[in-house]
Amino acid sequence: MRNSAFLLFIYFTLLGCIASAQVKDSIIIRDSLTAVRKAKKKSTSFTHSPRTATIRSAILPGWGQYYNKKYWKIPLVYGAIGTCAGLFYFNLNEYQNARDAYRYKVDNDPSNDLLIKDKFKPVDPESIRRYRNEVRQNVDYSVLAFLVCWGLNVVDATVDGHLKSFEVSENLSLELIPPRINPVDGYSTAGIRLNWQKKRTSNSK
Repeated sequence: MRNSAFLLFIYFTLLGCIASAQVKDSIIIRDSLTAVRKAKKKSTSFTHSPRTATIRSAILPGWGQYYNKKYWKIPLVYGAIGTCAGLFYFNLNEYQNARDAYRYKVDNDPSNDLLIKDKFKPVDPESIRRYRNEVRQNVDYSVLAFLVCWGLNVVDATVDGHLKSFEVSENLSLELIPPRINPVDGYSTAGIRLNWQKKRTSNSK
């Protein structure tokens, strides 16, 4: 009897442990599923806004590309804008030097000749004047190029922002159209057809 009671005690104790473990496992599974649902809901609640990409690129070049996760475009943006800025600085400096050199050349004051840059000293005033006008034009062109590059940066971010709001299905199919005779003109035709499904995502912004 004692052995039977002892065995029953062990049996019910094991049942209790198993039940307790099952309850704990069910709680863990339930909590895990809840966390997954929350994470999924949080990830799907974000909607990509082309307007945000446009505004950010207009404020700071490359910011819209960063928002669109097109990180490889950021060095290109700054390379183009930085080149235009460098040309502007070079042309502006050349214009100021040529302007001052021409002014000192024609003022009939020999003491001012010492203020002329060495590259302009052996050059006649008329040649300096023409060079001054050329670099003045280059200053304007470099400013225009800078603004164009900035604008292209905004356009690129806007286009990528709109493309981000589209989902293209991976089930792409390429269909070969067999040759067939047109009953109207009697010519045979053949072709290739590319099929895809495009679904636009919701965008609340």
